[in-house]
Amino acid sequence: MNWLFVTLSVFIVIAAVLLVLVVLLQNGKDGGLASNFVAGNQTFGVRQTADILEKITWGLVTFILVVSIVASFTTGTQITSDDVTDKIENAASEQPAFPSAPLQQASTEAPATETPAN
Repeated sequence: MNWLFVTLSVFIVIAAVLLVLVVLLQNGKDGGLASNFVAGNQTFGVRQTADILEKITWGLVTFILVVSIVASFTTGTQITSDDVTDKIENAASEQPAFPSAPLQQASTEAPATETPAN
């Protein structure tokens, strides 16, 4: 694998984990995890904290989207002229042809006669 693709994948995973944490910190109907940080809400104000968390959320989503698109172009796909149908046709033509009738073995021996068992 390409080292750039691996690096971008690591950044995407880190951003995804941070996105999960930021979403969990946001205020929901029941307060969410943000209710545990009451002192922070009193210092910065509830509205400002929500604005910052929302901006961080959208920033992380945008980062993941852009880096994912860039990573898809760095996979280093090689364009080959071989088509699947060409491979199937080549495999079919390379198989040995089976005879239509079984081969007759030239035998110099006389056919064996069966002796009845008593």
